[in-house]
Amino acid sequence: WEGFNRASFALIQGLDKVIFKPVASVYRNLPTPIKNGFSNSLNNLSNVVTIPNNLLQGEYLKAGSNTGRFLINSTVGILGFIDVADRLGFSEYEKEDYGQTLAVHGTGPGCYIVLPVLGPSTARDTVASIVNFVGGDAWYNVTVGNDTHYFSDFDYYSSKVISGVDFRAKNFDSIEDLEKNSLDFYASVKSLYLQDRQQKILNTKKIIDTQD
Repeated sequence: WEGFNRASFALIQGLDKVIFKPVASVYRNLPTPIKNGFSNSLNNLSNVVTIPNNLLQGEYLKAGSNTGRFLINSTVGILGFIDVADRLGFSEYEKEDYGQTLAVHGTGPGCYIVLPVLGPSTARDTVASIVNFVGGDAWYNVTVGNDTHYFSDFDYYSSKVISGVDFRAKNFDSIEDLEKNSLDFYASVKSLYLQDRQQKILNTKKIIDTQD
């Protein structure tokens, strides 16, 4: 898959230079409360994927805590813009997805794949993403999947775009430094992605030398 991956990676680099990097440059200069609000809101939305995966992984206490987080932040926290749950002492939030759940139950990662536009993945995580769209993402179901009269397709896709911009802005300098100092930027991103995924599966925050 390396030939395909490198071509896809080059496409993403091109899109980044033309679209995401300029937008992220503007985004990162927004007032801090606004940036934090967007990040909090996106984290709150991701609970609709994290909670069912907590249950599938047997993490029932985390599922309960995240459900409480979601209900409090969606109401008192104004659709998650303010992380009220954190101020009330709820445990720190950790995202979970179907790829992590498959890994916990013994499914190997398979080959490394760079999906056009979407970025790094593995065979396991790509399959998990399909499962997510089919019915695992409640936010997708109430926006794109069903006509709820309260949300539209635009709400879903704009949240995904903002999520990408938010990630790019938070890691702006790190990405620039990595590209500048890597002998092979593609190989560096691949290594970091696979290591990061493994850490998330193991729920560890230990930072190794290459990640640092």
